[in-house]
Amino acid sequence: MHKPTINGKQYHIRCKPGDLASYLLVPGDPDRVPKIASLWDEAREIAYHREFRSFTGKYKGVYVSAISSGIGPSSMAIVVNEAANLGVKTFIRVGSTGAIQPYIDCGDLVISTACVRLDGTSNNYVTPEYPAVADFEVLLALIEAAESLGVNYHIGITATTSDFYAGQTRIHPPISKAGNTLSAMRKARVLNFEMEAATLFVLSSLFGLRAGAICAVYANRITKEFKPGAGEKECIKVANEAVKILSEWDEEKQRKRKRWIYPKMITELQTKEIEF
Repeated sequence: MHKPTINGKQYHIRCKPGDLASYLLVPGDPDRVPKIASLWDEAREIAYHREFRSFTGKYKGVYVSAISSGIGPSSMAIVVNEAANLGVKTFIRVGSTGAIQPYIDCGDLVISTACVRLDGTSNNYVTPEYPAVADFEVLLALIEAAESLGVNYHIGITATTSDFYAGQTRIHPPISKAGNTLSAMRKARVLNFEMEAATLFVLSSLFGLRAGAICAVYANRITKEFKPGAGEKECIKVANEAVKILSEWDEEKQRKRKRWIYPKMITELQTKEIEF
């Protein structure tokens, strides 16, 4: 398999072995990477090439990294492939989204359980019938973090599209398969549109890695609200805290020689922390 590199660094993200932690936060926006890192105990910028900006540091003692994916599923696929080459094991998308259910407010957070694969990119890797699902441990950690921080969040299915305009029914070209996408997804109880999570979930599953996604709601297509930046700080806080939680669970699994976390183990760990 050909894996292009430049001076020992991954071709697109320009990171080399040792640059990235096993836990990786993946916003779309390069400007969100330093915002994520601002909450860490320590941080340093690793690289900034095209849309791919990366930082590495520590959050509450946990070694963690963040890298921007840019917009769209094809660039997310580049991040997953190249970061996986460097030993990343857990990915969390830290994004923005547009809600398509009227009860979701701007500033709320959406934690994706799975995605409708309208991204196109993931079809290059596996048949369309293969599901795009979040890793259950990352999903639980995001929920746990959101609860601990007291933020407003929703859990459900996301639709990942390859296009922002016709793909999300913002315009209707003369010939379009996406003409009824918005109404169809609403009827199917899909919560939101975004452009990266399905690709992340499919590739992570295929590569034997963990992935989850949390997005701040910047717009609601049904109520016509539009508040860019709403919920971004809360989304970043939850993602960072989820890394800390996953680290604790991973240590406990290793101590007990278990492959998977399960409810009783979490309860026992929380009881131990309270007693301590």
